[in-house]
Amino acid sequence: MNKFLSDKAKSIEPYTPGEQPKDKKYIKLNTNESPYPPSPLVKKIISEANFDDLRLYPDPNVGDLKKEIADFYNVNENNIFIGNGSDEILAFSFMAFFNKGDKVYYPNITYSFYTVYSNLFDLNEVKIPLKDDFTIDINDYKNLDSGIFIANPNAPTGIILTIEEIEDIVKSNKDNIVIIDEAYIDFGGESAVKLINKYDNILIIQTFSKSRCLAGMRLGFAIGNENLIQGLKNIKYSFNSYTINRLSILAGIESIKDKKYFEDTVSKIINTRERIKKELKDLGFNVLDSKSNFLFISYKEIFAEEIYFKLREKGILVRYFKSKLIDNYIRVTIGTDDEMNTFIEITKKIIEK
Repeated sequence: MNKFLSDKAKSIEPYTPGEQPKDKKYIKLNTNESPYPPSPLVKKIISEANFDDLRLYPDPNVGDLKKEIADFYNVNENNIFIGNGSDEILAFSFMAFFNKGDKVYYPNITYSFYTVYSNLFDLNEVKIPLKDDFTIDINDYKNLDSGIFIANPNAPTGIILTIEEIEDIVKSNKDNIVIIDEAYIDFGGESAVKLINKYDNILIIQTFSKSRCLAGMRLGFAIGNENLIQGLKNIKYSFNSYTINRLSILAGIESIKDKKYFEDTVSKIINTRERIKKELKDLGFNVLDSKSNFLFISYKEIFAEEIYFKLREKGILVRYFKSKLIDNYIRVTIGTDDEMNTFIEITKKIIEK
């Protein structure tokens, strides 16, 4: 081990992102990216952008994008924080709302970055077991003694809590922050944004990467009480004043403006998801009731890792988690109809053999 590394750098187990291979062309169903391009308005604004402006720092407050988000969600601009992807905001949240040694609660099966951040910032994670059907029992999250992270819909299961269930958790934890990670909320759930004016302990985090087709631009935002937003700002300005570049700001603004394109692409993904969900069930797969842009599936006759490798050999990438409790499942991002038809055809051949 390199003698110059800190103890933390030597010991931390980092997050493992999904494969981005270059060896050949794949149908990528492994990283939950949108199968559709960004809004045409995004392409237009970037193609017309003033190249000379790139010599200037961007607005550290990201005011123009903040205004568009505020209008879209009918909230005050002071209730919004914008970050370099939702992962950055999650990291800032672990720093802003917890002290070294504090407990932090989240499900035992969820977004694996939560564990990485807990370790990185010296927090004591408490993983609350999901029920046997991979659903969250909200009673396990009531009247806790520290802050909570809940991905809703959850990842990698795609299972969602209702807005009423989220509110039950929030109001029973009035002295604890409840952070709702809504990366996939647009694919079938109701955002908890409307709760921020009722409760001062809820923070909503969303991303432009999924439903707004801008994973490459690295944009995310949080909505919550002004005091919570100020906490995120304090961390940001102690870290990097300029986390959002000029082109990302332009892209984000146009993406928010183009409501019809947003609704149309989300609707296409939902329709494809429901069709593929049925086809996989007809083939004998166990398919969880996902409300996200992916499906979490298993097949009783063939172990998940084998299916993963066989799909990969045929040019289809899906995500396999070699983790306890879910190591017999694969996660399949919803692609275009043509991509998903190919996925079904190849999957049929795999299970027939």
